[in-house]
Amino acid sequence: MLRRNVAVVLLFLFVLSPLTSFAQQPTATPTPAATQAPAANAPAKDPNDPIERIKDEGMNRSQVMQTLSYLSDVIGPRLTASPGMKRSNEWTRDQLTKWGLQNAHLEAWGPFGRGWTLKRFSAQVTDPLNIPLIAYPKAWSPGTGGPITAPVVYVDAKDDADLQRFKGKLKGAIVLTSRMREVKAHFEAPGTRRNEKDLLELADAPEPRPGATRRSQNAEFRAAAQFACKKLQFFSGESPAVLIDASRAGDGGTIFVQSASVPQPVCRDSFDTNAPRQTQAYDKAATKITPQLVLAVEHYNRIARMIEAGEKVNMTVDLAVEWQDSDPMGYNTIAELPGSELKDEIVMLGGHMDSWHAGTGATDNGAGVAVAMEAMRILKTLNLTPRRTIRIALWTGEEQGLLGSKAYVAEHFGKLETPAASASPTPSPAPSPAPGVLVTKPEYEKFSSYFNLDNGTGKIRGVYLQGNESVRGLFRQWLTPFRDMGAATLSISNTGGTDHLSFDAIGLPGFQFIQDEIEYDTRTHHSNQDVFDRIQADDMKQAATIMAAFVYNAAMRDEKLPRKPAPGR
Repeated sequence: MLRRNVAVVLLFLFVLSPLTSFAQQPTATPTPAATQAPAANAPAKDPNDPIERIKDEGMNRSQVMQTLSYLSDVIGPRLTASPGMKRSNEWTRDQLTKWGLQNAHLEAWGPFGRGWTLKRFSAQVTDPLNIPLIAYPKAWSPGTGGPITAPVVYVDAKDDADLQRFKGKLKGAIVLTSRMREVKAHFEAPGTRRNEKDLLELADAPEPRPGATRRSQNAEFRAAAQFACKKLQFFSGESPAVLIDASRAGDGGTIFVQSASVPQPVCRDSFDTNAPRQTQAYDKAATKITPQLVLAVEHYNRIARMIEAGEKVNMTVDLAVEWQDSDPMGYNTIAELPGSELKDEIVMLGGHMDSWHAGTGATDNGAGVAVAMEAMRILKTLNLTPRRTIRIALWTGEEQGLLGSKAYVAEHFGKLETPAASASPTPSPAPSPAPGVLVTKPEYEKFSSYFNLDNGTGKIRGVYLQGNESVRGLFRQWLTPFRDMGAATLSISNTGGTDHLSFDAIGLPGFQFIQDEIEYDTRTHHSNQDVFDRIQADDMKQAATIMAAFVYNAAMRDEKLPRKPAPGR
């Protein structure tokens, strides 16, 4: 009772106190400076200004989440050359046409190889007890031809010599292919946003320098890749029934899974510029390989510990897949908002539409696709007529090496061609390859810029300048209306791994936006948790609004965007 009575008294005082305080305050006489301050600090915004109209449409009447939900929830995974990829090509083309964009079409590239679809899958330990397992097959893995039950062998080899302990012991077995991975507790949230320190480091980044990537210089990484190649060769010679990897990262049921691996005739350093192209599982001419799965790390570790404790473990795996090889080509979706007096010049935007198969490709990269589509919808809905033509490109084959965007750039703008090799005997060691010669198409000189989004659901925080210092002033001006949305950082540094590189490689201005990380590397990138529920709606609206403003600004300038010196010239 006492606690309740005290609460009633406090509530009564709280209700009265604002009235009492207000009554005791003298009426202030506004000074000229005070009345002018708001106008000086926050000038009235012109509702007819195109950027203000873009902000209003993009933030208040967005359709970006509806677009992404259909692409990820309804169509689902979009593995390159699969039926899901074909359906998303056609749906995005038709949706862009419905919004009133012109020349919406599919543009072929390739040949690529075979499509692949998962039809049925289950895996569980069946002896000495039943354990349902969290697992997923690798893309382009063959099926098992029906349920198979086999003993599990744990290959905990540390190096090539240690691997020989298992010679003659793997035929018909289900093989755990590597040592256990330690699972640590999370004392920091898996989701993060860029803080002021992160953004300052990006803003203060040094000029990018040509040369190898950090990963390619990592001796430990290269040695691990070599050992993995040799293990696959060894397994191939032993005829196991199934190969199982632990998820390379993640825990709590999150599985990071990509493509099945093909044993290579020779294990070469993949970062060696002279190394031949490796055979891929989607190649129609690829040799028959063993079915391959990825298992949640906690389940993988438990089975391995059971075997170390002396248990005889059996597992049942049932994997059915379907191959599509009637059409070897890949397709990009293209559409345009025609320009006016500079309509022959092009500003482009886009992202890659292909995804991996364990999730629905929401953050990688349905998010970028939906943002680019929404940017085009905003411009068309507002009936903004750009001076230059604005062209959207939704790429495929990005996950296999930027294949769709590379082919498009080569077809429309140009490419670096390798000089003919000398007829003289090749010295040993082989020299570095001669630099390519840039051969351009007529559209090369008509191109202004390309803007890409492909780092998940996080809002835009700025732009990577990709070593192009001459655009800094322009981009700073273009970001000014979005400073209150958290977008203000410009970094001279390069960023890699996505389709703007296809343009940058031949000297065309191609840019990737800086985004908040959210859960991209920790949870969703190439995992079974890459799904719509991990998307941040407000971030998506902000990103689409900024992308629409950037391409509109680029399309309205008197001049095309300035370029870096072109390679091979």
